[in-house]
Amino acid sequence: MRPLAAAVPLLLLVSCSRSTPSTTHAASPPPARETAPPKREVRVTGTVQAVHSFKVTVPQIQGQGGAMTLTKLIPNGSRVKEGDLIATFDNTQQVDNARDAQAKFDDLGHQVDQKRAQNRADAEKRTADLKQAEADRDKALIELKKGPVLSEIERQQDEVKAGIARQHVESLTKSNALHDKADAAALRILELQRDRQRVALERAQSNMRRLEIHATLSGMVAHQNVFRNSSMGHPQEGDQLWRGQPIVAIFDPAEMLVRCMVGEPDGAALTPGTHATVYLDAYPDLVLPAHFEFASPVASSALGSPIKTFTAVFKLDKADPHVMPDLSAAVVVESPGGKQ
Repeated sequence: MRPLAAAVPLLLLVSCSRSTPSTTHAASPPPARETAPPKREVRVTGTVQAVHSFKVTVPQIQGQGGAMTLTKLIPNGSRVKEGDLIATFDNTQQVDNARDAQAKFDDLGHQVDQKRAQNRADAEKRTADLKQAEADRDKALIELKKGPVLSEIERQQDEVKAGIARQHVESLTKSNALHDKADAAALRILELQRDRQRVALERAQSNMRRLEIHATLSGMVAHQNVFRNSSMGHPQEGDQLWRGQPIVAIFDPAEMLVRCMVGEPDGAALTPGTHATVYLDAYPDLVLPAHFEFASPVASSALGSPIKTFTAVFKLDKADPHVMPDLSAAVVVESPGGKQ
């Protein structure tokens, strides 16, 4: 029992003693790091367009209305050079018009030559008649000078002959002038008819040339959608098309741009030379670098909207065979400074 009694006071002594708390010093704060200024990211959407492009439409020809038949069309996606044949239309009517106009023009040309020769012959005959009348008048005046040595009856007869000869000359002079005007007018009518047929011939030949459409620049061909067979689709050979319809677009794939509508509050992010990244909706994995080209100085807003927008153009820095006109694209512009 004694050992147990001796252990109890020892346990009480240990439990009553207090432990000294350890002191923990706070760590010094790390040195402040220099942080880059926040970047503002502007994301806009737009449509891909070509810098150099040309739309081929159904030609407008003179003198023929209604639809025209497409007889030949270059395949979609073809590469063409300036001057290559793009499309042709049926020119049967124009060939007939040119043939008829050529025949009438040749006939009227012969009539003009014949009328000109006839006028020269008639003018020479009238001139000869006038000279003969003048000779008769001069002879009668000479006979009239013999009056003192002639009898009264012969003198009066010579006076009558001289008067008739004088009137005859005056009459021929007037009539010849009128005949010359009439012949010149008749010749001019034939010449105008001939010239009108020449115009008709040139018009038919011009229409024939217009029905053959050639490329005005080098690039790639893209067929346009037209209304055919109660639906929209690419034109095909044999289709009846109306004048002014776009059938083909030719564009240079080496230079492409994206035209976007940008909100006026985001205009501060667009500065000359600002770099951007273009993403095509049709090719999500394709990333193309671009730069800000220019923007419209005028902003406009939709009806009832307080936010105005303006047109901005971003030019692609490199060409890519996937980029085609009318593709929808997203443009991401990063500018230093500002808050989102």
